[in-house]
Amino acid sequence: MQTTVPPGQDIVTWDVLDELVAGLADRLRGERFDLMLAITRGGLVPAGMLAYRLGIRNILVAAVEYYDDEGQPGPHPTFLQFPADSQLRGQQILVVDEVWDSGTTIHAVIERIRQAGGIPTTVVLHWKPTHSVVPGTPDVHAVTTDAWVVYPFKAGG
Repeated sequence: MQTTVPPGQDIVTWDVLDELVAGLADRLRGERFDLMLAITRGGLVPAGMLAYRLGIRNILVAAVEYYDDEGQPGPHPTFLQFPADSQLRGQQILVVDEVWDSGTTIHAVIERIRQAGGIPTTVVLHWKPTHSVVPGTPDVHAVTTDAWVVYPFKAGG
């Protein structure tokens, strides 16, 4: 079940994070994925938790820099690390990030997967539809919100 959170600030505890990941796993159970692609940095923790619940062992990482130190988006994403096309071609790929805010980072990742011949399915903990500036929506998400989300694995969280 998806939840809608009112505007403001959403403080996610470790227990709540576990519940959100469990709900996502339940919705994804039965789907076949050849591998998981975690988007750093925010997607690493939920990706690891989800991988255990879904029994996925093949986990790759996409390190993408789109925002500066003040949180402002840059003109284009910079791929600091990304799997080779040969690792993605023909693969069913579960792409995991913590939040779909503007959507620019995850959109850049799924476009690059498609160009490599992979088939992406996106999953995020939080989706902010009013903030999104890219076409599409996450394939699976746990919460729809406009709140500033604070995760327990981020500094100060």
